[in-house]
Amino acid sequence: MKRTNTFAVRPLSETGEQLLRDLLDASAALWNEVNYQRLMRYNDEDGFEGDVWDADTGRLEGKYKGVLGASTAQQVIRKNNEAWRGFFENKKACHDASNASVTEHPEPPGFRGNEDDGRQLKTVIRNTSYTVEWGDRSRLEILVGSELKDRYDHTGRLRLEIAGNPNWPDYEKQGRLDLWYDETDSTFRASQPVTVSDETRATPLASEKAALDIGANNLVACTTTTGEQYLYEGRELFHRFRETTREIARLQSKLPDGRYSSEHIRRLYHKRTRRRDHAQEALCRDLLERLYEEGVDTVYIGGLTDVLETHWLVETNAKTHNFWSFKKFTERLACTAEEYGISVEVRSEAWTSQECPQCGSTDRTTRHQDTLTCPCGFKGHADLTASETFLERQTEQSARPMARPVRFEWDDHNWSGISHPHESPKEQRTDPSTVHRNGNIVSSES
Repeated sequence: MKRTNTFAVRPLSETGEQLLRDLLDASAALWNEVNYQRLMRYNDEDGFEGDVWDADTGRLEGKYKGVLGASTAQQVIRKNNEAWRGFFENKKACHDASNASVTEHPEPPGFRGNEDDGRQLKTVIRNTSYTVEWGDRSRLEILVGSELKDRYDHTGRLRLEIAGNPNWPDYEKQGRLDLWYDETDSTFRASQPVTVSDETRATPLASEKAALDIGANNLVACTTTTGEQYLYEGRELFHRFRETTREIARLQSKLPDGRYSSEHIRRLYHKRTRRRDHAQEALCRDLLERLYEEGVDTVYIGGLTDVLETHWLVETNAKTHNFWSFKKFTERLACTAEEYGISVEVRSEAWTSQECPQCGSTDRTTRHQDTLTCPCGFKGHADLTASETFLERQTEQSARPMARPVRFEWDDHNWSGISHPHESPKEQRTDPSTVHRNGNIVSSES
């Protein structure tokens, strides 16, 4: 089965960092030149005859191989090929009335910034042009073109320190490496596709269940049949998402007539999306690692379609669909759960947020912010109560007595446990992912 190791990397010196930046910048420049030739042919501009595949990629490969190395230049061009093929496939699907997979007209592949405003620092490296070593001194070594090595008086491959330990250290083979600079948190990152055996991740040791209530202010409320409850709060994340959205709208209002975007706006979109995806990935890993250790083999997620249309406010819908992107989160959770041998099932959760767990009433309860109250005397946390009710519906049995819930807030790197009045002290979190640990320092450059 195919999996991915994603991790942060750090150059070992200022010279090494500048060399890496030049490598990534040259990759973006090559992408732009190839993409420009293809876009001009696609738009049938004067001087650009033939279709997009007639672009002179051989000349461009020769132009950049001295900096990137021939194999990396080839991979950048191949990546652009894949982007254009994907565009044509989506365009075909969009015009196929019987195909509902593409609902918006696709746009041709875009450019990676420009020299004046700054390019997106990103490259792709062939599987034979890099090596990864895991251990006390984890490191990544990548191929560098001869011109770049001469410029910085560098010999051999460029060595980078890896932060943390991999999720999949024992793999049968590695794929093409993506390497980029993440402007969201000023970090160089790498994504390494690997092929591992089907037996690499054992199944949970028990058959416990868990139910998730996906919300707006509280992103995930979880209750398990073991009696544990987890709450991941999202108000600060949404606040920052909304601030970025307002800044995008402000910049769009100042654009000249006929223009709809700019490099600054595109970067803000990317930063907003990257920040959300980063938090989602970390949440999935944090939650599923906990559930795996508890022996949970099935996670139930509420399907929101009927609930949103009937009960939720417009702002709540916007938070869930636009900010948290419910569908993308569900897909990410299911993909990550597969690594742990945990299945994810989407079920209807209609009325769970209004149902009183004591008397079963749905029309007499009142929800105010995070609190659900009922005239029968019940008072509790609305989202945690909803996840408990949802779990009982799926398992058709009463949940065990609940421990005090563990609450988490996002600090841009981790979902950290926080203390609340009358609750347990702050919990120190253990994150199995490789992205945010300090890692092991590599002694020297090769």
